[in-house]
Amino acid sequence: MRDEIKQALKKVYDPEIPVDIYELGLIYGVKENGKHVDINMTLTSPGCPVAGMLLQSVEMAVKSVPGIESVYVNLVFHPTWNMDRMSEEAKLELGML
Repeated sequence: MRDEIKQALKKVYDPEIPVDIYELGLIYGVKENGKHVDINMTLTSPGCPVAGMLLQSVEMAVKSVPGIESVYVNLVFHPTWNMDRMSEEAKLELGML
């Protein structure tokens, strides 16, 4: 994954948790194909009330990367997200370390 895409993803925050979605471990995969990017991501909870807004935020953030013209965000729930997917940075931010 290009560093610019990673940095764009790190600008998107879960509205219920003050940590970006990348460090939370919500991004399961990024595949760049020329000017198009496919992203597999999940949510901290399947019943997340802001899921649509979050997916839009991810799409807009990645589209802001120079050279990227289209983005498809695929919402997946397997494997199920859990706190083990969080980076040490996220755990530290949330006082879990």
